[in-house]
Amino acid sequence: MTTVTRNDYVVRAVQPDDWERVRQLRLDALRDPVAHLAFLETYEDAASKPDSFWQDRAVGSGAGSGTAHQFIAEAPDGTWAGSVTVLIEEPGTQDWAGNPVERRQGHAVGVFVRPEHRGNGLVEALFTAGLTWAWQQDAERVRLFVHEDNLRARKAYRRIGFAPSGILVAFSKDETANELEFVVERPA
Repeated sequence: MTTVTRNDYVVRAVQPDDWERVRQLRLDALRDPVAHLAFLETYEDAASKPDSFWQDRAVGSGAGSGTAHQFIAEAPDGTWAGSVTVLIEEPGTQDWAGNPVERRQGHAVGVFVRPEHRGNGLVEALFTAGLTWAWQQDAERVRLFVHEDNLRARKAYRRIGFAPSGILVAFSKDETANELEFVVERPA
């Protein structure tokens, strides 16, 4: 299991019994002022899902899963300060937008850091754990999509080492906006 410590925060994969905290962190993320740019799901949709959904999510993206890992950053006081999930995409399949996947790759989703924990390197620590796990799964690269108007996130992803690939996908909630694909290649 990948565990990273940064500034007294512990970054680790979720466990099946973390499901209630997984649910709460997601609901909190969907209340963030830029949630409409960062997430395809709404607070109302997430809040209406049954406990079994969140239990399955914690199992499916927790330690021991080979297809997805959700990493959380736990603050010294026990608060879950942030999260990133990395999904493994297989060649020969289609991605969330219906495009063909041409190589084994990670896809980072659900990136969130609580406002009071931003600016201290926590997003980098989350991605260190997520990228390390993706490379252990033999991913050739990791990608993510970011709304073209989410400048704060775009700057953070560049700091981590992601770069725009040039691929644009129409944002499903607003056909006049685009999601930009950012990628980082596996180190040699």
